[in-house]
Order: sequence, then C-alpha cells, then structure tokens
Amino acid sequence: MTGSEPRYGAFLSYSHKDAGAARWLHRRLESYRIPRRLARTGTAGTAVPKRLGQIFRDREELAAGHDLSEGVRAALARSDALVVLCSPDAAASIWVGREIAAFRDLNPGKPVFAAIIRGDPADCFPETLRAGADGAELEPLAADLRPDGDGRRLGLLKLVAGLAGIGLDALVQRDAQRRIRRVMAVTLAAAVAVVAMAVLTIFALSARAEADRQRKEAEGLVEFMLTDLRDRLKGVGRLDVLTAVNRRALDHYRQQDLAALLADSLERRARILHAMGEDDERRGDFARALAQFHEAARTTAALLASAPNDPQRIFAQAQSEFWIASVDYERGNLARAKAGFDRYRALAEHLVAIDRRNPDWLKEAGYAEGNLCSIALKQPRDVHAALHACTAALAWMEAAARRTGDPYAMIKDLANRHAWMADAYRAAGDWPNAVRHRDSELALLDRQLARDPANVKFRAARLWSLRGRAKIDLDTGRTDAARERLTAVLGQLDALIRLDPANIEWRQVRTQIVNEIDDSRAQTLKE
Repeated sequence: MTGSEPRYGAFLSYSHKDAGAARWLHRRLESYRIPRRLARTGTAGTAVPKRLGQIFRDREELAAGHDLSEGVRAALARSDALVVLCSPDAAASIWVGREIAAFRDLNPGKPVFAAIIRGDPADCFPETLRAGADGAELEPLAADLRPDGDGRRLGLLKLVAGLAGIGLDALVQRDAQRRIRRVMAVTLAAAVAVVAMAVLTIFALSARAEADRQRKEAEGLVEFMLTDLRDRLKGVGRLDVLTAVNRRALDHYRQQDLAALLADSLERRARILHAMGEDDERRGDFARALAQFHEAARTTAALLASAPNDPQRIFAQAQSEFWIASVDYERGNLARAKAGFDRYRALAEHLVAIDRRNPDWLKEAGYAEGNLCSIALKQPRDVHAALHACTAALAWMEAAARRTGDPYAMIKDLANRHAWMADAYRAAGDWPNAVRHRDSELALLDRQLARDPANVKFRAARLWSLRGRAKIDLDTGRTDAARERLTAVLGQLDALIRLDPANIEWRQVRTQIVNEIDDSRAQTLKE
C-alpha cells in the first residue's frame, strides 16, 4: 500500500440485489455535512471532520479494476469502518459474509455497523455479522432504515453519528435546526434564482458551445424552479413569489425558437404553463388559467402523438387533461369536467398498465378516482358512485404509500382521500364512518405537522379537516360543538391569510365559515 492510495471513511458491503438502496446510502453518506458545532469535538474529545470522507462501494470504485478480490481486500484494509446493508439477500450472500470476515481480520478493533433495509433481524443479518471475535453469537446493534423502523432519515443519522463518533441526540437536534434554517432561506433562494435566470438569459453567447452550456444551465435552473423551489414556496405560502418565478422561467422560452426545442424542453415549458395556470386558478382568474392549460395541452398532445407509449408523455398529457377539467369543475360545468376527468383516468390507467410498481403512477390512478368522487358528490348527488370512487382512490393511494418506502411522502394524499371518504359517508348519512375518516385524516395531518410545523399547506389542510368535522356536528344536532370548532378554525385561518393575502381560495373559505357560524347560532335559537 502506498501513501498516495486513498483511505475510506467506510466500506459499504451489500448484496447487489440491494444496489438501489446501496446507491442511495452511498450518496447520502458521502454528501452529509456534519453540523459545524458538532464537527469540533467527538464523543471521545477527538476532532471530527466536516464530512465522513469517501465511502467505498465496489460497483463504482472497481469498475476499471483487473482483480476484484485484490481490489476489495485493499479497499477493506484502507477503510476505517464497515457498513453492512442487511436484508435476506445480504444474509444469503457469500460475498457479504466474506467481506465482513476479511474486514475484521484486516482491521481488528475497528467498528462494524449494520443497516437494516428489508426483512426482520432474525433473517437479514449475515452469519459472520452475528459471530463475535470469540465465536459467541451476537445481536448486532443496527440502524433500521425500514419505514416501520427508524425510517430513512433517523436511520441515516444513526449511521452518521456512529461513523463520525458523535452523540446521536446532539446530531438529531443540530440536523433539525439546520433544516429549519434552510426553510427560512427559501424566499431568498427564490430571489437568487430569478436573478440568476435573468443573467443567464441576458448574457447568453452566440457561439454554439457556449450557447449549449448556457442552455443546459438555464434548463437546470428552470427544473429547480418547477420542483424543489416551487414545493418550498408553496410550503411557506408565497403565491406572489411563485408567480414571479413562473414568469421568469417562461421568459426563458419566449426567447427560444419553439420549433427548434428538444422534446424535454417543450415538456418542461408545458409544465411551467401548468404551474402558472394552477396559480391563476388559486387566485380565481379562471379565464387566464384556462388559456395557460390549453396552451400546455397543445404541446403535450403533440408530444404524446409522437410517442404514444412513453410514460412521461402520457403523464404530461394527463396533467393537461386534469387542469382543464379542474377549471370546468370550479366553474360548475360538471358534465364537461367529468368528461375531462374520465380522459385523465384513462391516461392514469395506461400508466399503471405500463408499470404497476411505480408509486407515481399509482398516485395518478388515485387522483383520477378522487376527481370522479368529487364530481359524484356534486348535485345531483350520486352517493353510490361517490363511495365507489372514493374507496378506489383511497386504495390506490395506500398502494402507492406502500411502494414509496417513505412514511411521510404520502401523508397529504392519504389525508385528502380520508377527507373525501368522510364527505361521501356524510352524504350517505353514515355519521360513524364519516367521523372515523375525519379522525384518520386529522391524525395523519397532526403527525406531519409535528415534523414540519411551519408548512402552511398542512396547516390549511388541518383547518379544512376541522371544518369538515364541524359540519358533521351540525348534521347531528351538536350545534355548540360545531360553533366552537368553526370559531377556532376562523382564528387560525386569519393567521394564514396574513401570510398570503393574494390567496383568494382562503378568503372565500373564510366567508363560508363565517356564514356557517351564523347558521349554527340560528339553529341553536330554533332549538
């Protein structure tokens, strides 16, 4: 071994059937930055680096090697720790077992960490991991990355704490504080993104190579605006900043020759139009929203016609169908809305037929059934159809949640489906089931808000849930309880409106709640 050969913070041992989980963990461990205050001293008073260092993963590191066995042993010898991804496949892998044994031989006294990704402890630990130095059987301490264990977030922090030699409680606390600071910086990030977009647009050079570089950077920035930045801005209730970001992103395409754009760029432009239309619809500007959606639909329909079995093209056209039907629904044109939602459901079913394991396609099927449930609950009401569609929508969402592996990823969608189930049972006069689903919805939202208390989307959803519960109280003659819930909802809704005064939906709901409080008083007087 020469002094120029790299050392590794850890060697990642796994069955190649778990390659997806290994790639995720490898990326997260190498990119994790130790919080500044914890990087000063570890649990033993030793200095802790800002990062864990390079993590060895054989598929990536040895792609050009001539002798895999020698390369693996050399990497094991240069690793400060061993991380074993535990699953039934790992337990059955002779190579994982040999890597564990070799690491212990080459590095006596250095730590071995286990990370459970599938299966139960009884059948996912390799035999060599259970065997101690004296041959006695051990029960390894492990980070449990399964959704019903520690979950990916806490499980990752447990591994980081062990590899860095710092206390887990302190790491969890500092990590949470760092995430809060990132959320507080969202608006500043939006301003920086808008300025960066303007700079990229104004100073684009004519030379082909430079123009191509600028285009790729601009497209990447637009993608950031449409995904991470948009989600964060929606989370803090900044509809005004969302509008500015959307317009700046669309300006990029106004300066392009649309006929010369690649399909991916055209699809991204359609997504910007969808986003702008969504924001216009939230402000109550339905005519402007519909114009944006129709413009997007012309693009997505043409792209789908050129590749009718491409899942991304199908998905993009499904979004166009949904948003156009959504405007019809809001305007009260239910026949046309239902026709659009039916087309949306057909596209969603096509996606599921292509890949039933994809949680995104399962969610689309759930959204499609949910749309039809909402149509059925409008007058003239079809309670049987509503219950059928709402039940199907909840089943699809639960199937998607099982596929995601993230216990928090689907909370909003699952809560929304329970809300519509409650409305369907309320329409049927089945009060116990209506209350049961409202309680399920509220429990999910409270769970998410405990994790992310500043998120206005979940704060608003919680208010709608309490309002729905109050309506059941009114239906069952509990007018005092209903009025108490509605009054509390009104006070919290006023706080949200102060965060986003441009949100016309919240203002409309406020007016409805005031009327419902007055109706409850009148009903009490009659009693």
